[in-house]
Amino acid sequence: MGRAKRTIRTMEEIIVTGGKPLNGSVAVLGAKNAVLKQMVAMLLAPGTHQLRNVPGILDVVLMGRVLEHIGATCSFDGHALTVEVPDQLRPEAPLDLVRQMRASIVVLGPLLARGGVAMVAFPGGDDLGARPIDMHIDGLRKMGAEFELEHGVLMARAPRGLVGTEIGLEFPSVGATENVLLGAVLATGETTVHNAAREPEIEDLAAFLTKMGARIQGAGTSVITVEGVDTLQPTTHEVLADRLEAGTYAVAGAITGGEVRIERCVPDHLRMELRKLTDVGCTIGRGDDWFTVAGPERPLPVDFATLPFPGFHTDMQPQMVALLSVASGTSVITENIYDARFRYAGELMRMGADITTEWQHAVIRGVEKLSGCPVIAPDIRAGASLVLAALRAEGQTVVGDIHHIDRGYEDFVGRLQSLGGDLERRPAGAAQ
Repeated sequence: MGRAKRTIRTMEEIIVTGGKPLNGSVAVLGAKNAVLKQMVAMLLAPGTHQLRNVPGILDVVLMGRVLEHIGATCSFDGHALTVEVPDQLRPEAPLDLVRQMRASIVVLGPLLARGGVAMVAFPGGDDLGARPIDMHIDGLRKMGAEFELEHGVLMARAPRGLVGTEIGLEFPSVGATENVLLGAVLATGETTVHNAAREPEIEDLAAFLTKMGARIQGAGTSVITVEGVDTLQPTTHEVLADRLEAGTYAVAGAITGGEVRIERCVPDHLRMELRKLTDVGCTIGRGDDWFTVAGPERPLPVDFATLPFPGFHTDMQPQMVALLSVASGTSVITENIYDARFRYAGELMRMGADITTEWQHAVIRGVEKLSGCPVIAPDIRAGASLVLAALRAEGQTVVGDIHHIDRGYEDFVGRLQSLGGDLERRPAGAAQ
């Protein structure tokens, strides 16, 4: 993994001096939540695959390690990733890798489809509360897979291969939709997924699989139909733009009262988020593959609830809470996706935010100012939100545990510096 040495750093922190409006333009890279699943999809066909517009983030490195453990060879050239997939796979994803990244659970579908067996440690990743994989297992079980849990490892077998069927998801789970889709493309017969996730990343995964020779209809709608084929071929694909990276830089412009242009993105994938930024007083301009956000002197309060696409993305909720912490009134947020998403609220409160949380609700009473202090990043998006809050805060903020931020953002500090932000990255505890 050539990029690993450049991406994984030990015990660093971000030092932010707040008070400067951000101005300028920033281009978005490929979507983390698309590229990771497309990397897994490569296991479905032996040969040489290539993805372009791949972000240099820690999760891509970790998924590359999962693929290499299974038997593939991964190499990077800038933002291009080439993967050689062998004829024979080692059908296991070990605990030390799966624990670091939940996305690796989607190797279940391809491994079962290719070889009829998979051994996958129970997943880890961000600590956002209970995120059971029951729907993944139920969907694949309906297709003929058998599961046992042995010593923390999920043992999956499909002795007669996967067989197409009707699958109704209780909730439009992105991961369950992906796992079933990845299993169905090589299954015997037709699979129909009802109440499927509609996220753009699902559409992009389907587009990638279609290039490989899969027969998929309805991706991006709530009903996806897959007609299984005998074999797939390697392909080349450009990963779609990361709407969460785009949204994060949009909030960075908004919270600092600056004006930021986000390029190489799809504004339509942020419809609800941009609507809420308009409601807080931002001025939004947009084209086909760009948009601008000009922030108000002080944001207005808004209420919103997180929902599956096309609703407000749960991974944009912490950034919006940071913005609303300095609003001129009270906002109420309802979190419908993860039951422990507000664990970062205490870190914002250390900076002076007035936030009350109860179960899936947060009440944010806007304050006039935040003040810099040491804080810890508990997950990817919460870590980003603390940096955004620090850009608005008075004085200096030190953000620790920033390896979480590295999981989802390439050169986060450098990109914010290019917009005029006063921040730097240094070894933890280094003298100022």
